[in-house]
Amino acid sequence: MRFKHIWGEHKCFGSMTVSPRGQVVIPASARKELGIHTGDTFLVFNAFRGNGLILFKGEAVEEVLNEMSEHMASFEKLVREHKPKPTKTKGEV
Repeated sequence: MRFKHIWGEHKCFGSMTVSPRGQVVIPASARKELGIHTGDTFLVFNAFRGNGLILFKGEAVEEVLNEMSEHMASFEKLVREHKPKPTKTKGEV
């Protein structure tokens, strides 16, 4: 099943069931397509007002943060360049 979202195309790989020990198995098709290997570390985020989870590989989060940092620096530069110059008030030299 595929559907579009503002962040691009998403794919449903199937379902997972939580074991009594709180463990889940990521479907083999997802592991293969996404390059998930034994020992990979994921960060787990709350999503959809507590009704879901988002998993990100640790190195993917680092990439996203680096990219965001670059974009923020560019944005900061644009703001500085387009910031209105203070106008002198009457009586100022």
